[in-house]
Amino acid sequence: MNTVLIIDDDSEYRKFVGELLHLNGWRVFEAEGGDEGIKLAKLHRPTVVLCDLLMPGGNGFQFCRALRSDDSLRHTKLVVSTGRQFESDRQAAFKAGADEYITKPIEPDRFLLLLSRMAAAVAPVEERPVAAVSVSPTPTRLRFWGVRGSIATPGPTTVKYGGNTACVEVRADGQIIILDAGTGLRLLGRQLVAEFDTQPLDLTLLLTHTHWDHIQGLPFFLPVYRPQNHLRILGYEGARHGLEVVLAGQMESPFFPIGLREVPANVRIEELKEMNFIIGPVRVQACFANHPGICVGYRLFTSDGSIAFFPDNEPHHEDRPPSAAPGGPKAAALNFAHSQNQKLIDFLRGTDVLIMDSQYDCEEYAQHIGWGHGCVNDVVALALQAEVKQLFLFHHDPNHDDAKVSQMAAHARQLVAAQGGKLQVEAAREGETFELPKTAPA
Repeated sequence: MNTVLIIDDDSEYRKFVGELLHLNGWRVFEAEGGDEGIKLAKLHRPTVVLCDLLMPGGNGFQFCRALRSDDSLRHTKLVVSTGRQFESDRQAAFKAGADEYITKPIEPDRFLLLLSRMAAAVAPVEERPVAAVSVSPTPTRLRFWGVRGSIATPGPTTVKYGGNTACVEVRADGQIIILDAGTGLRLLGRQLVAEFDTQPLDLTLLLTHTHWDHIQGLPFFLPVYRPQNHLRILGYEGARHGLEVVLAGQMESPFFPIGLREVPANVRIEELKEMNFIIGPVRVQACFANHPGICVGYRLFTSDGSIAFFPDNEPHHEDRPPSAAPGGPKAAALNFAHSQNQKLIDFLRGTDVLIMDSQYDCEEYAQHIGWGHGCVNDVVALALQAEVKQLFLFHHDPNHDDAKVSQMAAHARQLVAAQGGKLQVEAAREGETFELPKTAPA
């Protein structure tokens, strides 16, 4: 049963809202002030807290900050309710930790719909109602919706491989999993709406990091503008700001007309701490990448095999000291680089499909060492050592036209042939679909 804690010094308002929610299946707790409210919140861990802005025993802003500082209440949804309509109060409430801001008097129907949406977002994925959409039990399939790095580059010279930035769709074991939210996410959103129409969607978006070319498609993702849909966004905290702050920030005024909290769909943002987790039947492992800021790669274990996604990564070089130890002894530098590369090789060992940053050729890479992006020669060598079956070169440089990308793919295949390897190599192409054979080991 969903639970709500109403904190308000107006007893008549508490009675009205409490009866309304009780009649609609909620278990209700009440508090007159902020201090009492904190004690009850810690005791009952309600699904939603409805908190007045101006009240004795701690104002609403103080309560928001106190609740958000308690890790045991991190999943509780927080709604500030007030008779004040100042935009500055609204923004201050969000900064203090509120999820929603509503003004009195409430409209019962809209109020109940809002709290129902929030309760659905709070529930763990396995406890949420299963969406009507079910992916057919076909082989695990991935599709590229954006393959570029840094900035979208549409135009006549990028027609073959595409100009949108990072976004890959994976359908596996009844799940729709999206890898990164670059500008290619807009195209995926249009396809999902056309394919499923009004059927509810339950989607999971895995973010490797929050650089612009990996998140800019989110404001243009059509499914978040449909109230029947659920979108769960998973990623790791940024170097300076939390995940939700970054994603909401790009949709705040003056950058975008609709805020992330205002979209009709149920959007749930979770900052990951563990490196192993599950999405339905799909097991996921994460590994930190060598890229500025907090950046990871993912490996998805499906019933048909595994898919690894490292859109931004620079292999460590054993012929130069790592940045963490400038000027250190050469032997220590060699050992450090070797150990870091070996960790990644072990993580990728036996991967069926590897999608990896291969932005530069050797000549270009010499001018971009330390930028956090890969050289095609290094990526092929790493994939061969990890015994990868299929490699997709990814994160194509914005200055590379179709001919250059084709040339790099051909060069990569020559490197494999020279080593007598069985690795299959392609350059990722927007719109391309790849299926894992049903006979592949899980």
